[in-house]
Amino acid sequence: MAVDSPLSSQLGPPACERDAKALHFIEETTSHADSVQDRVLTEILTRNSQTEYLTRFKLNGATDRETFKSKLPIITYEDLQPEIHRIANGDRSAILSAHPISEFLTSSGTSAGERKLMPTIKEELDRRRLLYSLLMPVMNLYVPGLERGKGLYFLFVKSETRTPGGLLARPVLTSYYKSDHFKTRPYDPYNVYTSPNEAILCPDSFQSMYAQMLCGLLQRQQVLRVGAVFASGLLRAIRFLQLNWRQLTQDIETGALNPKLTDTSLREYMDKILKPNPELAECVRHECSKDNWEGIIARIWQNTKYLDVIVTGAMAQYIPTLDYYSGGLPLACTMYASSECYFGLNLNPMCKPSQVSYTIMPNMAYFEFLPHEPDSFGFPCDSPPKLVDLVDVEVGKEYELVITTYAGLYRYRVGDILRVTGFHNSAPQFHFVRRKNVLLSIDSDKTDEAELQKAVENASRLLREFNTSVVEYTSYADTRTIPGHYVIYWELLGKDSANSPTDEVLKQCCLAMEESLNSVYRQGRVADNSIGPLEIRVVKNGTFEELMDYAISRGASINQYKVPRCVNFTPIMELLDSRVVSSHFSPASPHWTPERRR
Repeated sequence: MAVDSPLSSQLGPPACERDAKALHFIEETTSHADSVQDRVLTEILTRNSQTEYLTRFKLNGATDRETFKSKLPIITYEDLQPEIHRIANGDRSAILSAHPISEFLTSSGTSAGERKLMPTIKEELDRRRLLYSLLMPVMNLYVPGLERGKGLYFLFVKSETRTPGGLLARPVLTSYYKSDHFKTRPYDPYNVYTSPNEAILCPDSFQSMYAQMLCGLLQRQQVLRVGAVFASGLLRAIRFLQLNWRQLTQDIETGALNPKLTDTSLREYMDKILKPNPELAECVRHECSKDNWEGIIARIWQNTKYLDVIVTGAMAQYIPTLDYYSGGLPLACTMYASSECYFGLNLNPMCKPSQVSYTIMPNMAYFEFLPHEPDSFGFPCDSPPKLVDLVDVEVGKEYELVITTYAGLYRYRVGDILRVTGFHNSAPQFHFVRRKNVLLSIDSDKTDEAELQKAVENASRLLREFNTSVVEYTSYADTRTIPGHYVIYWELLGKDSANSPTDEVLKQCCLAMEESLNSVYRQGRVADNSIGPLEIRVVKNGTFEELMDYAISRGASINQYKVPRCVNFTPIMELLDSRVVSSHFSPASPHWTPERRR
């Protein structure tokens, strides 16, 4: 029953007393966004006043915005690398934060081909848990009755390593799932998962996925929502079901667990809940054995009310496929977060994906915004950038996000481009436009133009003995396959038609490109199975001239035309595909280990 709470009236009547407190917190915090930001900055600068970094810029204990902005530079990860390396190598002095750095969170963004290391402190877990605690009270405003069922969420831990100084380095969600905040979380009827901790925390991706899928099938009548972190992750789960439904239904029918599941704690848990259920097995088998998998999620988990996945930014490319497999179930994007910081939440989570806007919670960090001009490169040389405070952004304009965190990032450029869509009270709401400079992305990988150029150059060396070179190239992220994969179009110039590169050579070119890409890409290929083998499609000579002609026919200037290094416009892709003379896939997985390259 809804609880009357006048303080929460702008969002709606809360479902219970706990929700009323959460919605009240959102209203209070967003209503006083500027004063909350003042408090946050004062707290950060006060507690860290004696750190080496702040001392270097002679703040002298000042905590006001004007002094802070006049003395501290806007920085990127590369600017901070010397300090990061010192901490990673064992320096425990107060370099960035007065509180001890507890671990590094590895970003999906990379520097010099390796994941970025983001310092964090223990209390950041409290801030993350706080934001998580606000999600269901908001969702309950739109979808009643969620306390009467469970969520089938495919959640995984990823590999972790230690720095030379002994600090853990791992993805932010792996850190959260392995924390007591998650493992010993109190029972919450609005947030019950079908997947046990034993499955989520299993380091073997096959065993983890198998157990989570099996648990989801066993409890299919109780499932009210299905989700994963990213849209690509949920589609991998559907693909897993396509490949393994026969064994899964056999386990359900016989009550005997697949012997491939060898993790001791996982087997012990599954042995407790897995009992012979021929009726359920036949029901799942009946649906999965059909050639047409359209709407399979709604057919198996018939009580599902929505899918909970991120479908903004690069993940938007998966929306048609999700619609196909779900039968058009609503897609809910609930929160906006990164390794550097958790930012905010979607106060209208059941809106259409194209309308998703995230409300920045001003208590999470100190936020500034760098006005972004889509066609600009860097800062104008004649004037330093003027950053805008959280409450002063303008609706309709785009900005790059800049953060100052409790863990010791000061005026740090995150690299996300956001467009202001409105305000909730005095806190702005943003549409995520894109990650700055990212050209290709399938899952959590982010490949920019410089990386792609380097990969093409390295691979093209294999063509030299055939007197062949790459004249032009472009690319796109093909998400029609599960998992998706990179497609690279090459136009080749060969000086000796009798000595053209063979299929095997071009396959090795694919592998050479993959070896040149960053560690996040290679982990996706090797450990996570979230990215398929890279494909090179060789096109006829003159194809890229036709591409230019097409662009000019649509109004492009012949003097300013540049070959796009990534394409997604259907007519251009159709033109390219109609000129393909051969296609070649990487014959093996690239090299990857959890250890960082020295």
